[in-house]
Amino acid sequence: MLKNFWYAVEFADAVTRAPKRVTCLGQDFVIYRKRDGGVVCLSDLCAHRGAALSRGKVVDDQIACPYHGWRYEPGGACTLIPANPEGRGIPKKARVDSYPVREEYGLIWAFLGDLPEDERPPIPHFPEHDDPKFARVDVNMIIEANYERTFENVVDAAHTPFVHGTRFGNPDKPQIPDYEITQDDWSAVADIMLSPPPARGLWKRLYKKEGPSELVVTNGWYLPNIVKLHVRLPFGDMILYDHNIPLSRDRTLVKIVGYRNFFTGRWADRDARRRIESILLQDKPVVESQRPELLPYDLPAELHLRSDALQVAYRRRRQQLMADGWWIGDEDMMSDPGPRKSAVVIASPARRENPELARAWMHKARGGETSGGEASTTASTGTASTGTADAETPDGAVKETSPGDTVTAAQATGEGEDK
Repeated sequence: MLKNFWYAVEFADAVTRAPKRVTCLGQDFVIYRKRDGGVVCLSDLCAHRGAALSRGKVVDDQIACPYHGWRYEPGGACTLIPANPEGRGIPKKARVDSYPVREEYGLIWAFLGDLPEDERPPIPHFPEHDDPKFARVDVNMIIEANYERTFENVVDAAHTPFVHGTRFGNPDKPQIPDYEITQDDWSAVADIMLSPPPARGLWKRLYKKEGPSELVVTNGWYLPNIVKLHVRLPFGDMILYDHNIPLSRDRTLVKIVGYRNFFTGRWADRDARRRIESILLQDKPVVESQRPELLPYDLPAELHLRSDALQVAYRRRRQQLMADGWWIGDEDMMSDPGPRKSAVVIASPARRENPELARAWMHKARGGETSGGEASTTASTGTASTGTADAETPDGAVKETSPGDTVTAAQATGEGEDK
C-alpha cells in the first residue's frame, strides 16, 4: 500500500457533524464537519489510552474522546484534559495526527502522508463532474481481496470477454489489439479497441441497428488506487471512476462514481447503478480467488503479455515509489486482526513541519518493544506507534521507564511539576 497520496475516503454527502470512522491503508480515521462545513480528518486513536475518537462527540469544532473526555482541535492538539486539576498544563504529547482534507468531485479526500503541500501528488481531474450534460450515480461494494488485485482487474481489458461476456465483452472476439499508453508520474491512459456484446434491456432501445462491431474504450489508472473506464457507446458516453480503498491487506472497499450523458433523468439512476453493480459482482469471485493474494513485488514473478501493458506500467511505477520509501508494510497496519503491543499510525505533515514533534506523541510498548522495530516509528518512514509508559515529565506527560526503574508517588502524579 502506498502512502503520501490523496485518498477519497468517503462520499461528501455521507459526512456530517457526527463523527464517522473510515478505514484506509489498514488504519482507522475519524472524519466530521466543522461548523463552517469544512471537514476534519484525525487518526481514530486517542493519545491517552487508544480509545476510538469516532465513538466520541463533536463539541464546537473539537472532538471529545468517549473514554476520558480529552478534546482535540482540528489540528490534532489536545485542548482539554478533564481529569487535570485546575492550573495543570497539557502535555505536548497530548495530540493526535491530523491529515489535510479536500472536498472535490463529491468526495472527501484525505492526504495520508507527511509530505509538505508543494510536494504532494495531485488529485486526478474528473471533467465530467462539472459538466451539466452528465448524470451521476455512486456505488459501494466490499471485495475480499487485496486492493491492487481489484485495481489491476479494472485495467485488464483481456478479461472482459470471459468475465463480462454477457455485459461488456464478446467471447467470440476476445483479441486485444496492441495499444499505446500515455503516461506521466501519476497516471497512465490508453485507448483500447474492444468488441462489445449485443445490447440488452433498456440500452437496446437506443441502438438504430444491431450495434457496432467495435468500441473504443479509454482505460487507465491514477495513483494510488483509482481506475478510469470510459466506454464510448453509439448513443453516448459512460465513464466510471473506480476507487479501490484498501481496508486491510485482503479487503477492499470499492467506491465507484459513474457518469453518463444518456438517459440522464433520475428515473434511470437505478438501472445505471444496477449495471455497475452487476459488473462488480461478475469480477468479485474471480478476483477473490486469485493467488497469490498480494501482488508480487518483482515484475518477472508473473507472466505478462502486450495486452497487460497498463498493469505493467503500474507495477514499474510502483517499484519506483517503493524504492523511494512510500510503501506501507504489514507492520504498519493497525486494523488487521490480532492483539498488538503497539498501535501504528501514518505520520501526518505536522511531524515533518515541526521536528520537535516527530516523536512527540509516540510511545514504546513496555520493555522497549516496538511494532516493526525502532526504525519503523520515525517520521521519515511515515509511521509512529503508541503504547504504554510509566513516569511523568514536568509538563504532565508520562516518560518511558525500563522495567527495573522505580517511580515515586510525586513522579507518578507529577506533583509540583506543572508548567
